[in-house]
Amino acid sequence: MTFQRYVALGDSFTEGVGDVDLARPNGVRGWADRFAEAMATRDPEFLYANLAIRGRKLDGVLAEQVEPAVAMRPDLVTIYAGGNDMLRPKVDLDALVARYDEALGRLAATGAHLVLWTAHDPSASRMYAPLRGRFAIYNELVREVADERGATLIDFWRMPEYHGWDLWADDRLHMNSAGHQRMAIAVLDALDVEHPLDMPPARPAAPPVARRVAVGQNLRWTREEALPWVHRRLTGRSSGDSLSPRRPLLAPVE
Repeated sequence: MTFQRYVALGDSFTEGVGDVDLARPNGVRGWADRFAEAMATRDPEFLYANLAIRGRKLDGVLAEQVEPAVAMRPDLVTIYAGGNDMLRPKVDLDALVARYDEALGRLAATGAHLVLWTAHDPSASRMYAPLRGRFAIYNELVREVADERGATLIDFWRMPEYHGWDLWADDRLHMNSAGHQRMAIAVLDALDVEHPLDMPPARPAAPPVARRVAVGQNLRWTREEALPWVHRRLTGRSSGDSLSPRRPLLAPVE
């Protein structure tokens, strides 16, 4: 497929959290940048905007990002939203995906091709595994929407390489640089675009660690990652409250 005006929407997944690059806005790179850079090698006039901001729930993504995206007259839109909603104590998945679908209709009305995602399988995480059934229901609803909209679907749930921790950052919530590279390749392949990206090398098998060390690692993760996340939820704050979109306007890819 051929595209020239690409707009990326969503939350931390699309902003690029986990793929650290302090030279870039918000200090991250991410799969969307990697995808856009590959597209620009084929067409120097390729334009790219990224409106995604970490921590946004679905309604925030729709309220803040959809109309600016529509105004850019894109021919390609990627969007993944709803993951942060599913981590809340309660969520009406049918109503959530109905609002999502309505917004997708506004985006599709521009003539843009849509790329959507299912949620990944959280079974490897003790913290998120209890939500596995909720993720699975969301995924079935999104698959139905993708079919009806003629969207390209990246079925994250069915990507077994993400079932372990090799492609995840230390926070166990976001992809690391290799994970973002792998996801950029998945999008390029799904759109049948030839590209120069190399598959990240597999990590060598980690040696087993003593139970005492594993407990220490889990305690450190709880203190440094899980508890601050819970505190933000309880106080109604988000990690993206002080941030602006990384690429608010369509512009050439450097």
